[in-house]
Amino acid sequence: MSEYDLNGRVVIMTGAGRGLGKAMTEALTEAGANVVAAAHIDNDFPELEAACADNPGKIHCVTADIRESEDCDRIVAEGLDAFGAIHGLVNNAGLTFTYIWPDGHKRPEWEATGEMPKFYEASDEVVQNVMNANFVGGDKLARRVAPLMIEQGWGRIINVTTMYRTMTKQGSSPYGPSKAALECATEIWHKDLEGTGVTVNILNPGAGAATPGMSDEMKARSEAMAVPNLIEADLMKAPIVWLISDVTDGISGMRYDAKPWDPNNPAADEAERIGAQAGVLLYSMPDY
Repeated sequence: MSEYDLNGRVVIMTGAGRGLGKAMTEALTEAGANVVAAAHIDNDFPELEAACADNPGKIHCVTADIRESEDCDRIVAEGLDAFGAIHGLVNNAGLTFTYIWPDGHKRPEWEATGEMPKFYEASDEVVQNVMNANFVGGDKLARRVAPLMIEQGWGRIINVTTMYRTMTKQGSSPYGPSKAALECATEIWHKDLEGTGVTVNILNPGAGAATPGMSDEMKARSEAMAVPNLIEADLMKAPIVWLISDVTDGISGMRYDAKPWDPNNPAADEAERIGAQAGVLLYSMPDY
């Protein structure tokens, strides 16, 4: 049983088919929310639908590429058709290091030095795709749902970014800059939506990548590329339900890390312990 009741809430989850998105979708439906589950790979949907089948919330799956404006329109339209409203948006979908440098751990010169590829070795296509998936797509969806949320006087926009040291580690471009853009946007959107009843926050997995949904090859690549401390995606469950719930009315412009979050403690206590202002990229952020 979830700590909070989300019955009647409708949430768009991008990248819902695996990893963090799948875990968060399961948690939201368990708490009673209706979820518009968007993913680029429809092969992931049967497992997701099965995982959510016994929960009180309902799920509507949408095959979509958030880099495309028409697909963003369709995600929102199908959510409205299926459930009648949009109360939350979780910008979780994105392209990671395994897309940018799929053969990084196989290049002898990189293995020998322990260094990642340089930013100037990425192609134009890769850079554009990463920026479109990790920032532009989320921006498109946020601009589409914000007016709906303002009209109803309540809403939640939650952006999934990454740790500052991951954004800026050698070899992280264009992944790091794309997440930094979403981090900065969180602070701007929060200010633009002040007083509307719509909040904007960050839920960050913490120091590491999510393991569920990763193939063995992807895990090996992440480890070879020095992605630290692989985390379990289930750690996202407690904080995402708390962020979508009514108890977070008025909490906006914050970032929360899932890795140190203890789901056995009251969510409000963990949020107080872990939360930090979004948009403030500090070298001194605790390692927990």
